[in-house]
Amino acid sequence: MRTNKLKLGIDIIRYNLKIVFANKFIYFLIAAIAFFLLITGILLFSNNVAANQDIYATLIFPGILIIFYPVIFNIQNDKDARMLEIIFGVPNYRYKVYLVRFIISMVLLFAILLLMSWFTVFAVLRIPVLEMVYQLMYPLLFLSCLSFLFSTLVRNASGAAVIMIIIGLIFWVLHESLQYSKWNIFLNPFDVPSEISHSVWKNVLSQNRLMLIIGSVVSLLWSLINLQKREKFI
Repeated sequence: MRTNKLKLGIDIIRYNLKIVFANKFIYFLIAAIAFFLLITGILLFSNNVAANQDIYATLIFPGILIIFYPVIFNIQNDKDARMLEIIFGVPNYRYKVYLVRFIISMVLLFAILLLMSWFTVFAVLRIPVLEMVYQLMYPLLFLSCLSFLFSTLVRNASGAAVIMIIIGLIFWVLHESLQYSKWNIFLNPFDVPSEISHSVWKNVLSQNRLMLIIGSVVSLLWSLINLQKREKFI
């Protein structure tokens, strides 16, 4: 019995890995790596000494590229792969399949960020790798859950992608005014402002991280509730 369950679990993960890596994901991955190597090269040959806040800013955009496709196009890949009959044969598939796929995407993101951080240590600057990736996962997890939510609300991956791009542009325009605000989803924990006391900054950072976690949990739960009507997506 345990052997059969283990085999079933491995088969489910293997199938969902194929879906995560399917179609255009490889292009997003290549773009993320190319962007990372380009900025790393600029930092390496720059006259200015790179700091932890620079590495954080360098890694967050590749992270967005890596997670963008598998999360937003999650609910449409089944139809593209012509594997709906397998999905509908899984009890409570709405939760199991999509939650497992989302978790796989997050683990994949975490692993790639670790590799990029270790490469940064070797090429540019000795950084706290685990702390760096840990801090990066807050905004990236929130954006992933929010993207997943919009894909279930709009029921169209392209429409959800447009909405997330608009949200990203809004925060980019407001970057200067929100730079050290707790409402800034891209708040850089390594960029400590000189005009704010250490205790106040820790409070701002804690509130920001708490809001991102709450937003991620609410968005993910809302997405899973929306997927109860998965048939309407296809």
